[in-house]
Amino acid sequence: MPTKSIYTEEELVSLLKSRDQQAYSYLYDSYAAAFYGVIQRIVGEGEEATDILQEGFVKVWKSIEQYDVSKGKLFTWMLNIMRHVAIDYLRSGIRKKEQHTDSLEPGKHVNGNETQTKVDHLGLRNVLDKLKEEHRVIIELAYYQGYTQEEISKELDIPLGTVKSRARQALTQLRQILN
Repeated sequence: MPTKSIYTEEELVSLLKSRDQQAYSYLYDSYAAAFYGVIQRIVGEGEEATDILQEGFVKVWKSIEQYDVSKGKLFTWMLNIMRHVAIDYLRSGIRKKEQHTDSLEPGKHVNGNETQTKVDHLGLRNVLDKLKEEHRVIIELAYYQGYTQEEISKELDIPLGTVKSRARQALTQLRQILN
């Protein structure tokens, strides 16, 4: 049976929950490049990023029953899984962060096109560009660089409470932009 070229999110979720392998093939083909780009920003290029991508998709396969459509989009749920797998990898001690990732100089942050990833075809860059600069920086460091809020606080030399407030405000602003 040939794979369907386009599924609605509702159809895709239903098929995934019924363990339809063609739906998983479709899911991988549709989203792997975007997730690989995000993972690369966290761990760097190479075999590690590919391994993390595979591990992330296995985790999606095993935990699809936990996905709740009322809490957000499938893409966002999967993106968070991929990010967590990548960040867990960095923190696991399998490799030392200082040896394999580019660190940011104190007081400097990623801006402009430096955070552009393969997810641009989804329009995420345009959405992020609509955020206030102080909010965009927090989101970019957290989601594209894998920083914790404490690390962002140290990197930007601002109080942890300010980082948390700005992150919350950024997410609120993103919800308004996307709705």
